[in-house]
Amino acid sequence: MQIDPTNQTQKENYKLLIGSVLPRPIAFVTSLRPGGIVNAAPFSFFSVVATEPPMLSITCARKPGGVKKDTLYNIEKQQDFVVHVVTEAQVEKINATAIDFPPDISEAESVGYDLLPSERIGTPRIKQSPIQMECKLHQILPLGGDEASPNCDLIIGEVVMFHIDPALYRDGKINTEALQPVGRLAGLNYTTIGKTFTMPRPSYAEWKARNQN
Repeated sequence: MQIDPTNQTQKENYKLLIGSVLPRPIAFVTSLRPGGIVNAAPFSFFSVVATEPPMLSITCARKPGGVKKDTLYNIEKQQDFVVHVVTEAQVEKINATAIDFPPDISEAESVGYDLLPSERIGTPRIKQSPIQMECKLHQILPLGGDEASPNCDLIIGEVVMFHIDPALYRDGKINTEALQPVGRLAGLNYTTIGKTFTMPRPSYAEWKARNQN
């Protein structure tokens, strides 16, 4: 079966993408609105960009007509933000922050989260999150749509401070089973870590020796 995306609507292409690219990690992002209100919202278009320096990306869709969402507006103004990893213990509250709250109301505080000052940036972080990454804005790239009305913005941030629950940290690594991260699927569906397995990566010589006829 072949599908030409140019013959489909944006919504139809969106359904194919989110049903194919999964599970997707979820970034729970706090941003600071002028006036001091802390905005919080989840994003599943989220990934690692670089490791030296460490960088993360989130994609923030525009509203109809190219109108910027609160997170994008705040990050442009403040030039920083905090990314929190979504876990099983936190997912219900985080889902509630996706409600379309008025811009003068803090989603994080409304659902019962406590805010802590960050060490290197101005945007506060969420106390209850086991992994918090303070980010300084590196770049914003408007993408899709047209120049007057982009479809979305790719936001790239440099991680300037990690805050990690000591119970998750082991020999310089994160204990995935202890973290219990949640991933996003299509529609309103989510997933947790199920069966895991280890697969060593062979050298070319090893692969060739095993696959010679």
